[in-house]
Amino acid sequence: MIVFTAISCLNIHVKNNIQNKTPLISDTVIKNVEADKIKTTNVNILLNRVRIEKKITLRKRIIFSVIVILLVSSLAIYFII
Repeated sequence: MIVFTAISCLNIHVKNNIQNKTPLISDTVIKNVEADKIKTTNVNILLNRVRIEKKITLRKRIIFSVIVILLVSSLAIYFII
């Protein structure tokens, strides 16, 4: 009976020590750095997407402007001749 109570007391003591352990500061710092990397990557991806969309819209505007100028100039030449 004494052995059983001693073992149960040891089990409770070990369980309390395991539950009361706090994570090391280095672990939390590593997690924060990883989270910052993820955020930075997401921001960079979004900025790159915005730059690509600006380039695409600029190309579309230039192509549209060239087509309109060609149409107007060809109509003007057609009516002059």
